Amino acid sequence: MSLILTFLGKGSINRTKIAIAAAKLLASQGKRVLLAGLAEPALPILLNQTLAPDPQEIAPNLEVVQFQASVLLERNWEEVKKLEAQYLRTPIFKEVYGQELVVLPGMDNALALNAIREYDATGKYDAIVYDGTGDASSLRMLGLPESLSWYVRRFRQLFANSDLGKGINESPLIQPLISSFFNVNWTADNFAQPTNQVNNFLDKGKAALADPKRIAAFLVSTPDPIDVASSRYLWGSAQQIGLTVGGAIIVSSETNVNLSEEFAPLKLSVVPDSPTGDWQPLIDALPNFVEQAVQAPKPIEIDIHNRQVRLFLPGFDKKQVKLTQYGPEVTVEAGDQRRNISLPPALSGKPVAGAKFQNNYLIISF
Repeated sequence: MSLILTFLGKGSINRTKIAIAAAKLLASQGKRVLLAGLAEPALPILLNQTLAPDPQEIAPNLEVVQFQASVLLERNWEEVKKLEAQYLRTPIFKEVYGQELVVLPGMDNALALNAIREYDATGKYDAIVYDGTGDASSLRMLGLPESLSWYVRRFRQLFANSDLGKGINESPLIQPLISSFFNVNWTADNFAQPTNQVNNFLDKGKAALADPKRIAAFLVSTPDPIDVASSRYLWGSAQQIGLTVGGAIIVSSETNVNLSEEFAPLKLSVVPDSPTGDWQPLIDALPNFVEQAVQAPKPIEIDIHNRQVRLFLPGFDKKQVKLTQYGPEVTVEAGDQRRNISLPPALSGKPVAGAKFQNNYLIISF
C-alpha cells in the first residue's frame, strides 16, 4: 500500500512545485514514487519533460504520469461493459465504444481517483504524490467513497422497503419476469450482491482516507492574507470529508514569516520561492510528511465512554456549522461541505443531547 500525498491551496504553480519537490525528496529516500498530475501544462513545463498517460521514469525511483480523462474513460469503459454483461441478457452498452464517449463535468475527478486506486493496488509504489486542482473539487474527489457509501446505504434500504423490493422476494410473478431480462434469478439476496461489491470497495476507500499513514494533505500558501484565508477554508473542508491535513507549507522569500496562530496546531514549514529548476533549496526545506500527518489532529474522534463525537473544523465558527440528525446518522454542514456520520452501535439511535463549538472542535453529546 502506498502513501498518497496531495496539496491544497490557491496558487497552482506553488502547489505543483511543492508536489515535484516532495516526489523528488521521497525518491531520494529510496521510496518508489509516482508523481501524478492532471492534463495541464504546469507539470511538464516545470519538469521540462513531455508527459504521457502512462507512467514513465524520469529519475531513479521516480515515475511521472499525466491523467487524461478521455484516455481513462476509454480504458474503464470496457470494465463497465463487462459488468453489464454479467447481469443483463441483452447488454445495451456493447455497441458503444470508449473512443466515442464524452467526459462529463465531474467525471474527470472520479476517473482520476480510480486511476490512483489502481496504481496503489499494483503494489509498485511506496508513495503516490497527486498534483490535483488543490481546491474544493479535489476534496470532493477524495471524499467520493464517503459520499457514495451514503447513497448506496440509503437507497439500498429504500429499495428493500419498496413494493418492488418486497415483490422480488414475495411475488411468484415478478421473479420470472426479471429473470427473463437478467442473467440471474434476482432474489433480494442476488440484488444485494453487486451492492455488496460496491460497499466493500467504498469501505476500503473510507478506511484509507481515515488513516494518515495512507492518505494525507498539506496546505500550501503564501503569506498573503487571501491565500491564508483560502488555505484555512480548505483545511476545514478537508476535515469534513475525513482527510487529515498534516501541516502547512508557506512559500516565501522571507524567513521570518509568522503564521503560527492562523494554522495552529499544525506545524509550519517555510520554503523558499525557488526559481524553476532549482529544486534542492525547496527539497531541503520540506517537512517529514508522514511524521507530521500522524501527529496532526484527527478529523473525527468518537468517544463511546463519554458518548461524544468530536469533529475538528478549523476555519469555521459556530454560525457556519449546522447539525441535524436522521435516525442512526448525524449530518454536519460546514461551509459547502456536508458530512453524514454513521454512528457506532453504542450511539446509534440515541438522540443528540447537546452540541458546542470549542477551540475549533464541534463536540456532539448523546
